[in-house]
Amino acid sequence: MIRIAVLLSGRGSNFTAIDDAIRRGALDAEIVCVISNRPEAPGIETARDRQHHAHVVDHRTFSSRQAHEEEVLRILDTARPDFIVLAGYMRLLSPSFVARYPHRILNIHPSLLPSFPGVDAQAQAVAHGVKVSGCTVHFVDEHLDAGPIIAQRPVEVRDDDTAETLAARILVEEHAAYVHALGLLARSPFRVVGRRVVFGE
Repeated sequence: MIRIAVLLSGRGSNFTAIDDAIRRGALDAEIVCVISNRPEAPGIETARDRQHHAHVVDHRTFSSRQAHEEEVLRILDTARPDFIVLAGYMRLLSPSFVARYPHRILNIHPSLLPSFPGVDAQAQAVAHGVKVSGCTVHFVDEHLDAGPIIAQRPVEVRDDDTAETLAARILVEEHAAYVHALGLLARSPFRVVGRRVVFGE
């Protein structure tokens, strides 16, 4: 069983999907804490309703990013997660934060990286006329959307797609991809070779 900490800023639909998978026995994991930087985030209310250890660390009340991150790290150090899952966490993590948990922080991005990193990935895909997009679960490193890739899922881009319609279909695959990636980490040893995550002995 792996111990998971979740960081979120909004509704936390990926958090809910992961928690649902754990509850139905499809993922051998335990959520040890949920942290939000926004007290109004619906996801933190969901975490409380589901009886998780839920914490609000409002970044707006801290004098610096470093001070905010130190408080988040204090909570994480107490919770002792094996992996930290970013579920719509709208804060860039500093290199020093990432260095505390190398190859243990996961993010999901709504494109097939390395295509369309950064914001508005779905709109970028539609604008570029690609036929396939999707989502990518990857380890977080010091660069934006550039860490080693754990899992990907493709999604067809339809001729009549907008950024919104494509995003809705990708989100369905995000929920499955995150659970799949965490399941791989729970079941198998892994090593990182360059930008590739290799599972098995």
